Amino acid sequence: MAPRFRLTGIRKSYGPTAALRGVDLELLPGEVHALVGENGAGKSTLMKVLSGAERPDAGTMELDGTAYLPTGPHAARQRGVVMIYQELAICPDLTVEANVTLGQERNVFGFLTGEANRTRVVAALAQLGHPEISPDTPVATLSPAGRQVVEIARALLSDVKVLVLDEPTSALSQEDAKHLFELIRALKAKGVTVVYISHFLEEVEAVADRFTVLRDGEAVGSGRVGEVTRERIVELMVGRAVAEQYPRTAHDIGGPVLALTDLAGEQLPAGVSLHLRRGEILGVAGIIGSGRTELLRAVYGLDPVRSGRVRIGAFGGGQATPRDRIRQGLGFVSEDRKTEGLALELPIADNVALSRLDEGARAGFLSRSRLSAAVGEVLNRFGVKFRDAGQPVGELSGGNQQKVALARLFHQRADVLLLDEPTKGVDVGSKSDIYRLIGEAAASGKAVLVVSSYLPELFGVCDTLAVMTRGRLSAVRPVSEWTPEAVIATATGNP
Repeated sequence: MAPRFRLTGIRKSYGPTAALRGVDLELLPGEVHALVGENGAGKSTLMKVLSGAERPDAGTMELDGTAYLPTGPHAARQRGVVMIYQELAICPDLTVEANVTLGQERNVFGFLTGEANRTRVVAALAQLGHPEISPDTPVATLSPAGRQVVEIARALLSDVKVLVLDEPTSALSQEDAKHLFELIRALKAKGVTVVYISHFLEEVEAVADRFTVLRDGEAVGSGRVGEVTRERIVELMVGRAVAEQYPRTAHDIGGPVLALTDLAGEQLPAGVSLHLRRGEILGVAGIIGSGRTELLRAVYGLDPVRSGRVRIGAFGGGQATPRDRIRQGLGFVSEDRKTEGLALELPIADNVALSRLDEGARAGFLSRSRLSAAVGEVLNRFGVKFRDAGQPVGELSGGNQQKVALARLFHQRADVLLLDEPTKGVDVGSKSDIYRLIGEAAASGKAVLVVSSYLPELFGVCDTLAVMTRGRLSAVRPVSEWTPEAVIATATGNP
């Protein structure tokens, strides 16, 4: 079968940094091709080249046997190559119809032909299996899955031949992810080539036909999904054998350090009681919307507490501010790294020190050199790859950004770590590093509360586990007393 798309010797550098080092890639018609690799491996750069957002420094590209070198994303769309980014490019204040036809409106002598545009939108939504979405619906009212359907409908109006999906399930529930996989299979059946970028190898196994692994800007391996073991794919991604995906550090569990009594927020949580002990790693599972995130935000003082008590060591009471909680020894990592977890425009050193700026102060004045020296040790401990402590944290890869967010808690010297989806959007190698750091935190006597949607992570890292359902928390039990089936049944209200 002749390739739908062929890239040969693609190179791209940004100053002295080589992002792509001569990548070859072939995509076949009607296949789902997974592109995997650690953060910084070159996946996003390669797809930006493919979709016209970046021009390669060297190499050639062919689409259906003819030369392909678009001048920008719009030119790529005109050739049928569309990329849907993890951060959806939609206009929430516009209607579904306006978003789907944006830049592709049909007109006669400069006048928009409204009925023709609406017909195209209705047909695209029906083709995707979502005729219930009205063209008049404001996109802001749609769920994340609905917004994704709108983006894909826009691609269909481009007569899409190659569709690139970048971490498409990052904001979706498990049920919405299943619907997305069905949609991908439907596009594949119509002959569309789908490039699927994901950190979750189980997703790759569920939806992809073939895979290619990128590492340090090079394609280091490829094959058919199912013919290569997951362990081998991980080894190709990190460049070394991964003996243990969930490293364990021996740690002892002591007395209670955080106690919640009938804690209730304005809506969620709905009366949660638990005890978290020193040296304990307690996992909280549950479906999106169950109240897991709201529980952590209420404990940390980000969301109002309607009733109940939070006791941290010698400190007791209900409502408090994040400043209070920091002084009481709590540290929090938000699931929303880009808007809440980090100040992307600020230097790495400032992000690490935000919860403890006195470290670099002298006589009331902040010394930049003292601050950089103070955070350097913790950054090295966390294995953060960076140019210097003054570099904006937004320039780092996702895995390194997450390590900076965690490093802030250690620099703060927090006794209780509240971690909401600590490995979301993080590559395999960085995940293993984060699991090791969580274990080391417990070994040093810190108490860790981990919220995660990824069950293998909870079973691999935690000592104890509880499940949130409609704002309420199940009994906390040792992980050994749970099974994945029991967790799912409890999370869906069918224990």
